[in-house]
Amino acid sequence: MSLQLHPYDPADAHAWDAFCAASHQATFLHSRHFLSYHGDRFQDRSMILEEAGRWVGVFPAAVQPGDERCVVSHPGITYGGLLHKGGLRGEQQVAALAMICRHYAEQGYERLVYKAVPWFYHATPAQDDIYALFRLGARRIRCDLSSTIDLPRRRQVSERRRRSLKKALRAGVEIREGWEYLPAFWQVLTDNLKQKHRAVPVHTLAEATLLAERFPNNIRCVVGLAADDVIAGVLLFTTPVVAHAQYIASSAVGYELSALDAVFEHCIEQAVSDGQRWFDFGISTESNGLVLNEGLYRFKSEFGGGGTVHEFFEIDLREAQHAA
Repeated sequence: MSLQLHPYDPADAHAWDAFCAASHQATFLHSRHFLSYHGDRFQDRSMILEEAGRWVGVFPAAVQPGDERCVVSHPGITYGGLLHKGGLRGEQQVAALAMICRHYAEQGYERLVYKAVPWFYHATPAQDDIYALFRLGARRIRCDLSSTIDLPRRRQVSERRRRSLKKALRAGVEIREGWEYLPAFWQVLTDNLKQKHRAVPVHTLAEATLLAERFPNNIRCVVGLAADDVIAGVLLFTTPVVAHAQYIASSAVGYELSALDAVFEHCIEQAVSDGQRWFDFGISTESNGLVLNEGLYRFKSEFGGGGTVHEFFEIDLREAQHAA
């Protein structure tokens, strides 16, 4: 295999998105349509791999904000990775990632942070990149724990979650879906994060609205209502195989009425109806994976899920030039 490598150019956007749509690991987060919402926030260093003039891989990447010596795949999304349509397996994957490392090293960068796509997002098994990282001497620098339901084989829901769902239904919590509820949900989310963690959402309401407009088939807002007020909700990021809870929030009234139980059960049932394989609640870890919020993880797992991980690796580019 004779690979060629060249930097991404904005003129490649349409071809990039078409390639990702057919990739074994990519989701809409990898598309330039999604990445471009960041504007000029990041110094893009994405790469395209070709063989005989045909695209065989793409690598979304940018310089790490605050560290000009480090490239990340990708700092603006949850996961990045080397994406392909089956043409980069085994030794081809090793060769491709080694070529990418050599390129960044020649550009003067010292480290590459690789945010692997969690395996359950894959359309078909495609963890050759994890093997390639091993061959190149990468070290795992972070591991986050999520709770994910295998929808065709959902584990038994806990008695506590069943009682809470009945409580929500008795209280008359209504489930609604639509972007007209986004501002009210965002207020609940903002208040929740401020009170519990002294934090703010990663996305602003304006950014969430923009993304919803760009991806109406991939982003959904599902809320629980009491007396026509939004008291709980979930912002879902969906792919053909995964429904992922990107944001989860409840007001004090929502907690009192167990509204999230009704919201989640609706979302899980909808994911089954839509033919998705996995429902992912998102990570329950803090401090770069070193601290597990056990109460949050237990709550999510009680809906019938099991543990899955998000892995982050770092490659010393000076050493990787001589590896593999």
